[in-house]
Amino acid sequence: MIRISLDLMGGDFGPQVVIPGAAKALERHPDISFVMYGLKEQCEPILDQFPKLKEKSVFHDCELAVRMDEKPSQALRRGRYVSSMWRSLEAVKAKEADVAVSAGNTGALMAMAKFCLRTMANIERPAIAAIWPTMRGESIVLDVGATIGADSQQLMDFALMGGAMARALFEVERPTVGLLNVGVEEIKGQEEVKEAGRLLREANIDSLDYFGFVEGNDIGKGTVDVVVTEGFAGNIALKAAEGTARQIGEYLKAAMSRTLLAKIGYIFAKSAFDMLREKMDPSKVNGGVFLGLNGVVIKSHGGASAEGIASAIEVGYDMAKNGLNQKIENDLQKYHAKRLPPIGPEAA
Repeated sequence: MIRISLDLMGGDFGPQVVIPGAAKALERHPDISFVMYGLKEQCEPILDQFPKLKEKSVFHDCELAVRMDEKPSQALRRGRYVSSMWRSLEAVKAKEADVAVSAGNTGALMAMAKFCLRTMANIERPAIAAIWPTMRGESIVLDVGATIGADSQQLMDFALMGGAMARALFEVERPTVGLLNVGVEEIKGQEEVKEAGRLLREANIDSLDYFGFVEGNDIGKGTVDVVVTEGFAGNIALKAAEGTARQIGEYLKAAMSRTLLAKIGYIFAKSAFDMLREKMDPSKVNGGVFLGLNGVVIKSHGGASAEGIASAIEVGYDMAKNGLNQKIENDLQKYHAKRLPPIGPEAA
């Protein structure tokens, strides 16, 4: 049984979408149980509409919900110990749940997660990893917003964590990892990126295959399983991709309604367009993973539909079932053990 701790109040729509999303995830994965946190008067009437979900859930009433526009520091001061977001994280810390899922304020969730769960040993800063649809299937891109201006060692840590996530999610023994850069040549890019490339080449890590530098267009191609960058560039790439997806959707919608012949063609091609919309809509296919913490935390898109919430829960389910954090810890221990100078007679 995989135990999911769920913040019912997170996102633009709160329990009206989060609870039906949980019901969808339970239909597909009967071995899930939920520990739910929210405001009783808002959540219980909706939960009563899903008797199977209610049977597999334990609900806890909370004092308040973190607002989507709250500053992280304000949310931490106001919501520590008493909010649905904090208590969902605390359940993971107390080993009452295997993973926490929230569609709430990203900054507040990261601040609370760092404060409540703390970072792993040898990890200076956590990262947010996004699952990115590609021409090849899916890739992982990190960091997409947690750490702005990462140094070479932090990029190295991101590569290790992203590789472990790829093994947990894609079940690939040795995932390919690339560093996002302005060109593939070794002489190009910022010094931190070039140094991270050198560290990855020389480390010769057996749990991942370092591909080298990749460019922005390689993300959509699926050139590598894991794309590593710092949070500023990663967040811009993510938002640019979401905006482009919506732009293409609007172009197609306008083109299909322009003439009678186009409208007739749309009727015949509707299933294909619906499939494309599902693939490109970040509110339906989503689930960012907070990596580097002593516990698994999944951030759902704030505007997610019920299907999107179910998708985020399923990402958490896969991460918990496949031992994400144990894989990360093992990889970090192996890497940092190699970096330590020899002790005793070997040092001579």
